[in-house]
Amino acid sequence: MTDEPTTTTGRPATLDEGSPAPAGAASVPAFATRGVTKRFPGVLANDHVSFEVMPGEIHALLGENGAGKTTLCNLLTGLYRPDDGYVEVGGAAMQFHSPRDSQQAGIFMVHQHFALVQSLSVAENVILGWSRRRGMWFSPRRVEREIGEIAEAFHMPIDPGAKIWQLSMGEQQRVEILKALYRGARTLILDEPTTVLTPQEVRQLFDTLEGMAADGTSVVFISHKMPEVLAVADRVTVLRGGRAMGTVQTADSDARSLAHLMVGRDVLLTRKESKAKINGGEDVLALSDVSARGDLGTPALTGVSLQVRAGEILGIAGVAGNGQRELAEVIAGERPSTAGTITIAGRPQHGTPWEAIDAGLGYVPEERMGVGVAPGLSIADNLILKSYRDGHGPILHARRAQQNATELIDRFDIVARGPKTLARELSGGNVQRLLLARELSGHAKVLVAASPTRGLDVAATESVRLLLTGSADRGVGVLLISEDLDEVLDLADRIAVMYRGRVVDVLDRDDADVDRIGLMMAGVTS
Repeated sequence: MTDEPTTTTGRPATLDEGSPAPAGAASVPAFATRGVTKRFPGVLANDHVSFEVMPGEIHALLGENGAGKTTLCNLLTGLYRPDDGYVEVGGAAMQFHSPRDSQQAGIFMVHQHFALVQSLSVAENVILGWSRRRGMWFSPRRVEREIGEIAEAFHMPIDPGAKIWQLSMGEQQRVEILKALYRGARTLILDEPTTVLTPQEVRQLFDTLEGMAADGTSVVFISHKMPEVLAVADRVTVLRGGRAMGTVQTADSDARSLAHLMVGRDVLLTRKESKAKINGGEDVLALSDVSARGDLGTPALTGVSLQVRAGEILGIAGVAGNGQRELAEVIAGERPSTAGTITIAGRPQHGTPWEAIDAGLGYVPEERMGVGVAPGLSIADNLILKSYRDGHGPILHARRAQQNATELIDRFDIVARGPKTLARELSGGNVQRLLLARELSGHAKVLVAASPTRGLDVAATESVRLLLTGSADRGVGVLLISEDLDEVLDLADRIAVMYRGRVVDVLDRDDADVDRIGLMMAGVTS
């Protein structure tokens, strides 16, 4: 392995397959897959997938859940071996038997969940289990200096001596990138890299990626966020059903055309103008100076005051871990408050789930399986979990439950064999539709939806968003808690920004400024 990342300049005019690479790149791809196929029992995960990434190119990889992105990346990083086809690096066919083999070929991957030791420093994590130099002795100061030079060259401000636990999520991500660059990465694969970042950190990451590309490093950018893909990538390869549907230039594409390529039809990506535009509607959910503690007994919410009006969507924006989960649980009666008052549809709450349900609360929690639905119960049983006692006495009418499930399966487009299908057999999108069917089929006046589209593909996301906006149009007050700022901006009528358990400010959607919201998400209020 070489000590430094390889630097390459120039790009080719054309490629043999797909859309031409940006003009001027080297003629030999940094890496490519040639007819790669991977089978699992009953599943064809990758079906003769071929695509190329050029030196100094930022290449986005798009596809729905189950499209084959993860399998393809596992093949590129040596976790799997292809059944057919091969991976090519620098024009030479390669066989990777382990991640070490792919790293020796210069291919590294930064996963969504970082592999860092919290008690160690940045430099210690970068060299953990690996060294540029043979032998037992090395100079910690020299290592820190080298890491600092790489960080400065690629616009990644960070202290090599800082402990990981002292760093923000964005800074921890920089450590993972530094780890790859220090170890000689010539191709870097990033899996959903912006999920935990503020808008300012996203722009900083893009500056880093563009600097890496200018230095000749290839970047594979895996994301479901169309605006980000269009902003940073040179080209996009779309996977559908395990096959490569094509490679296109981002300069010649837009979000709608990419979504169509992903799902095979037009997709609604933004909210239509609401018929229930807020005209002084009544408050159906009100919080006044609410405080609560987290799981470890430390303050999680401090003096939170919010109002959600009938027919509006109030979005909660914020980086994960700033009190959003605790806010949803306190409203739902699943976590006790330590101060303040909560009112649902005019009825004061005293901290019990049944009281909130009786007042008209619908609740879609972050965790679908186990908390939202019972995975071992059927669709029919899950749909009546909150209503089986309503006016029917102690006897459960199975036929009535089956009929109710059949109607709701049709109404909410739940794809399943029938009412007796177990919840654990459903896809993520259909589990979310099941949850929304249960929460909205009664007399909900308020819906608290926590990360309702997390992990869903484009088609399922569209379906869930339409259910949320349709509920608001029918007069339900929706509290949308999402770490996806684009989603909040697309759907919300007003936006509340949370930081360290407090509401920093509440903005009308028409007045929302991404830079201002991003600063508030990072705790900057002036």
